[in-house]
Formats: sequence, C-alpha cells, structure tokens
Amino acid sequence: MSAETYRDAWGIPHLRAATAGELARAQGRVTARDRAWQLEVERHRAQGTSASFLGPGALSWDRLARRARLADTARRCFAALEDKDPETAAWVREYTDGVNEGLAACDAPEFARTGLAPGRWEPWTPLAVWLATHILFAGFPAKLWREHITAHLGPDAVALFATDGPGTAGSNGWLVSGERTVTGHAIVAGDPHRFIEEPGVYQQIHLSCPEFDVVGLAVPGVPGIAHFGHTGTVAWAITNAMADYQDLYRERLRRTGAGVEALGPDGTWHRAARHTETIHVAGEDSVEVEVIETDRGPVIAGGPEGLDDGTPAALSLRYPPRVTGDLGFGALLPLLRARRVADVDRALDAWAEPVNVVQAADTEGGLLHRVAGRVPVRATANRLRPVPAWEPGHEWTGWHTPPRAGLTDGVAVMANQRGPATPLGVEFAPPHRADRIAALLAGKERWSAADMPALHTDTHLASAGPLLDLVTALDGLSPGAAALRERLLAWDRHMDADSADAAAYAAVRGAVVRRLAAHPALAPAAVPPAYPEVLQPWLALVPRIAYALEHLLRAEDPYGIDRAGAVRAALEEVAAEPPAGTWGDTHRLAPWRALPDTSGSPEPGLSGDHDCVLCTSAVPGLTDRAARGPAARYVWDLADRRRSGWVVPHGASGVPGSPHHRDQQPLWLGGELAPVVTDFDRLTKETDD
Repeated sequence: MSAETYRDAWGIPHLRAATAGELARAQGRVTARDRAWQLEVERHRAQGTSASFLGPGALSWDRLARRARLADTARRCFAALEDKDPETAAWVREYTDGVNEGLAACDAPEFARTGLAPGRWEPWTPLAVWLATHILFAGFPAKLWREHITAHLGPDAVALFATDGPGTAGSNGWLVSGERTVTGHAIVAGDPHRFIEEPGVYQQIHLSCPEFDVVGLAVPGVPGIAHFGHTGTVAWAITNAMADYQDLYRERLRRTGAGVEALGPDGTWHRAARHTETIHVAGEDSVEVEVIETDRGPVIAGGPEGLDDGTPAALSLRYPPRVTGDLGFGALLPLLRARRVADVDRALDAWAEPVNVVQAADTEGGLLHRVAGRVPVRATANRLRPVPAWEPGHEWTGWHTPPRAGLTDGVAVMANQRGPATPLGVEFAPPHRADRIAALLAGKERWSAADMPALHTDTHLASAGPLLDLVTALDGLSPGAAALRERLLAWDRHMDADSADAAAYAAVRGAVVRRLAAHPALAPAAVPPAYPEVLQPWLALVPRIAYALEHLLRAEDPYGIDRAGAVRAALEEVAAEPPAGTWGDTHRLAPWRALPDTSGSPEPGLSGDHDCVLCTSAVPGLTDRAARGPAARYVWDLADRRRSGWVVPHGASGVPGSPHHRDQQPLWLGGELAPVVTDFDRLTKETDD
C-alpha cells in the first residue's frame, strides 16, 4: 500500500499514489475519515434502511428505494461491470476497501448520538449511492402532476404550469473560448444547483498518480471525479439536460394462487416477480413491504389492491440502468485519464445517467458542447404521463443519439433552458438564468478567470416582470398600497440579501401565489392523489403556482381568474403588514441534515432567488427559506490550472467541530472562491498510508 495524503489551507484532501488502484483506495479512506457519517447515511438511503435509525420520517423514502429495487439494480450493474470492464470493477473495489478501512477508524460524533456503528460497504455500494442520488433527478413524478392537473383543468393546463418544478435539480454552466479571454485559453465555469445538504453533496479533491493528475468535485461515496474536473490539460463540467428518460406505466395487477400477474400489451396475463421485505423503523414496529416487478419495471406505487386510499392503481417505473444493467461507471476512469477534449468526448459515450449537457475545453483550443447519457426512443405519450401497460405502442425501441451543439460568439451557456437537449425533454427551466449569463458575457470582449465570480453571484430577477407589469396598471389604491407600488416600480429587480425592496416584492409575490391557489378554479387541485409521500412535492399546488407564476399572470383569461384583483389584494395585504426587514432576514439557508443541528448557529441570510443566476430557491407562497442553491462553484482556467477556483457551501470536512467543517461558508456567501492548489510542495502532508 503506497499513498500519501496532503491538505491545503482549507483542509481539502490532495492524494498521491503509485497506481490508480492505490489512489482509489486512498480516496475511499480519506472520504471515510472526512465524511463517515455522510457515507453511512448514503449507504442506508441506497439500501432503503434509513428508517432504522432516522425513524418514521424516512420510511417513505425507504419504501421507494426497496420497491424501485435500487440496491438490486446496483448489484446487477456491478456484476455486469465485472464482466465487461474488469479494470473499472477492480478500481471500484479498491475504493470500497478504502472506505471500509477509513470507517473502521472513524470517530464521527453522530454515531455516538444515534448509537449506530458504521456498516460494511460492498463493491456495488458506490453504484447504489449514485443511483439513489439521481433516481428522482429526472423528475419522473412530474408525469403524475401533468395527469393530476389535466384531470382538474384540462390538457391546456399542462403547458401553463410547465416550468422547472419542485424537486428538480439544475445548474449554471458556461464555456468561454480562448478568443474571448485575456489569456487566449478557454474558461469553463458554473455552479450546480441541488438541495443543499450538510455535509455537502460535493467533495473537493485532488487525485494524483503517474497516469493522471486531476482536481475536481467528487460525490462522496463514488470513486473518481465524474461531473466537474480539471486534469491540467482538459477541463469539463455539466448541467442537467432536463431530459426525460424514465417512464411510468399504469399496471393492471391481479393476485393468483402462485403470486401476482400483470396484464401485458399482448392481452395476456404474465407472472410478475414478487417478494416481501421488512423495513425496521426506529421507535416503531417494523413495516413489511411487498416488492413487485412486471415486464416494464418495479412497481413503485399501489399494487393489486390499488393505492392507499383504495383507488385502483399501480405504477411501475422503467429506468435505463434497470433495463441495461449499466450505470455508466465505465466512463469514470477514462475521464480521469483524459488529456484532450476528444478523450472526454469518448469517455462520455459510455455515460448513462443522469443525462447531462457537458461543456469541456483543452489547452490546445479544443471545445466540446454535447449531451451525454441514455434516453430511450419511445412514443411521445410515454414522455408526458403514465401510460397503460396493457396497451401496445409504449415499449422502448432503442436509444437516442445524444445531440451536440456549438458556440455563439465564442460562448456557450447552459442553465437547464431549451438547448441541445430539447429533443430529449418535455419541460425545461425558464430562460432567465441563461439569458442573463449570456447578456453579461456579451458585455465585455475579454474575460479572465478572476471575473467569473461576478457572474456566479448575479441577483437580477427577470421573472419579476409579469407581476410588476400588473402592479404598474393598478390605480385607486390605499395610500399605503400606493406607496408600496411606487417602491416596487423603482426597485432595481435585484434580490440582494440587504434589500428591503426585494423583501417587499417577495411578500407581494407570496401573497399573490396564495390567492391564486385559493381561487375556486385552482383550489380543487390542492388535494393530490394518494401517491407515496416521497412523490408528493411534485403534486403540491402552491409550489407549482409559484414556479409557473409568470405564465399564469401572462396567459389569456386563465380559468376566469381576476389576476389584477389578486395582485391588488396582495398589495393591500402587504402594505397593511409590511415585512420588517430585508430579503436576507427571511431568505435563509435551510440545509438538509440527517440529524438536527445542535450547534445553535443561525442559518445565514442569502441573496438570489429561483430565477436569478444566483439560484437560491425559495418557494413563494410557502416559505422564503432556501433548501436549494449552489452546491458548489468552480472556475476552470485552461491557461493555468493554478488560477482556477472553487468553493462549497460549508467546508471540506463533514465532522462537526472540525476547523474545516464550515470554514468555506463565508467565501460561499460572499461570492469568493478558494484557490485551486496542485503543487504538493505548497501542501501540508498528513499521512503516509
């Protein structure tokens, strides 16, 4: 065993070893030291056993994980990897061996709080963690929402409510070619938007061996650097392509003496796989779960007896790794070994999921802008809503060729808007973030890496326009509401944490959303179908109205709603009880933690909003708190990797009390980046393993 661990001033691990296998083992070991509790939580989530220590609040997720067969799919994918790519399988094994070594020596305080001991990682566990992290990433529950809102308001409502919905993760990313930089070399920059967790969902790391030397953002529990990396000669980054690659099927199931059968598209009843599993729940009785899988896929909701409310329904989920036995891990080692854009391109041909838009550049001027991942070819109806399993015409018939795109005026911008992935998706993010980034980049001829944080932290809110247009047209207001109207019209439309005007706008917006949700035309849709709790965020009416607000305010005569009257009433309401402070007083970070925070530290106030480049997502009408935001920021400089920068919301260490647990948060809040250090002579040596 030969590996060295170094740390920089921010506690970020820099690992050096003689071989890729030894380096993977070292990565697993140091990740377990820094993120032991996080790894244990992710292992349990992937296996559907988190309720055993987190209690009944985790039960709905565990049911989904069991019924969707996440762990079994990961086992299948790893077995296929061993057969087709034994080198990568051995590399993954080295990583899990390192995790187990690190967990054996960990002293994370959460284990004492819960009475939990770290469990053993199997070679397939990283694949299960990846799958559990991304199974809801493509937002297949949005198909249930489309069906739900169609039932209440008709098919035209689908387009009216179509936008970046609750639970959807996104990102900003931009590629500036050398012709538009001060150095003549490209810059790749951006920030992935995810639910903010503590510890963070990305781990800054440096991996060095004779084969490769890469810095980037790793996913704790997964070897290598998948999404964001810089090898010194080539750098890459991704955004969510918003592709639709998972299908829901309505199943007709029946019990027989031998088990369960499902009606197929050939008109014949076919035997479905069936067994039961037991979920242990801390503080409560164990729960038995029936696991059923049809020829389409695992049944994730309902069963032969229907849903919990007696509705005769069952839903199966078809997703690519369950069908193909391939989770795309064959791309990971080639990405680390990449020297040029062409190498990244070839590596990504093996990518499976999530489906991403990739931007890459190298030191020789090579550029890449493409979609990577597997999207099945099937009927249009499959992409829109659950389809009947017993009718022909809904099968998968192949895979789409991932689209490619170029640059415009030396720049490519992706922020989940319609772009190269348009043929592969249904709903995309509004264009505001992408348009704003493009406009800012157009404002200067030459850019440097040091200029990029100003783009990361831009707070202009273009989606405020429709509401403010209605405010402009109001007259006959009370004196207080008239004064509020003038304030809003004079506001610069920047959602800055220290802005009282931004707080006033947010208060009016929230009041409008609540009034629309209470309107008799929309209120019936507030009662969602009896699907599992874990799917309910996609079916909640208030968030759907909040994120589709500009469409609802601009559409012609939507369901007879007096929108001007709703805005007038909201303005009067807020004028009577105005917010006491600034936007940052209520727009506070709300990170997810497996256990409650006991530090007593208040969460910081945030600038930004859902449609700002600084995308810190509140849910207007429900809460100003932000559970989603930039899970990291990065700037990859192809002229000199040492001029690159990165930051995460908290710190490199997941151990409470560590000096590096939250030391990057001031940088993250202030829009600054920590420098990327790759010279081992400038680092502090920690261990020889």
